[in-house]
Amino acid sequence: MSTGTIDQAEVDRFSALATEWWDPRGKFRPLHKFNPVRLTYIKEVVARHFGRDVADPKALDGLRLLDIGCGGGLLSEPMARLGADVVGADAAETNIEVARIHAERSGVAVDYRATTAEALADAGETFDVVLAMEIVEHVADVPMFVEACARMVKPGGLLLLATINRTPKAYALAIFGAEVVLRWLPRGTHQYERLVKPSELESALEGTGLSVLETTGVVFDPLRDRWDRSADIDVNYMMLTARPTAG
Repeated sequence: MSTGTIDQAEVDRFSALATEWWDPRGKFRPLHKFNPVRLTYIKEVVARHFGRDVADPKALDGLRLLDIGCGGGLLSEPMARLGADVVGADAAETNIEVARIHAERSGVAVDYRATTAEALADAGETFDVVLAMEIVEHVADVPMFVEACARMVKPGGLLLLATINRTPKAYALAIFGAEVVLRWLPRGTHQYERLVKPSELESALEGTGLSVLETTGVVFDPLRDRWDRSADIDVNYMMLTARPTAG
């Protein structure tokens, strides 16, 4: 049934998907389990870099932030609640509709767009902070994607990337363990040959004007049933990079 330009069936479908994306016990449970460690890290490094008080509930106030590959908005909304002016971008229009619906329900202002990093960069968009979290291993051309993300970082700004290393340990834990044994993720979510070594990310960053500040591992603690930061970058890792301040 439709009324004017509104297709109620489509609205209902996207609403159901929004509920799935934001259900911490549903099929996106792994992302919900992973979210606290990355949210804490992002808040800490951004606040430190820009001289903000990490304890301030609006620590990111006034910063323009891009969440590329935003999915249903699991990172975009918390960043907006911290005061950032957030653009959430995803190539999948379904994800963007899901994210918009949830943001409206939650009363959070996020500028969601169905677009790509390349299109945003070509349009001249720039940001204080660019997040490319759990997306690098899914793009067709890693150097092109990283270059597009880097182009959008303002002088003095940050680019934070998170992905999975290409190691036998990563195959055992992130693919065989997570997809086959534990069934945390659908089979085929990750393909081993598309996983990205830190050295490959660093190579992709060459010539972009960005410098790597630190690389931090993330590991799952089964005893506490949570993810924690670690010096171990054999599986999941986050790479923090920055562009020098102009002048």
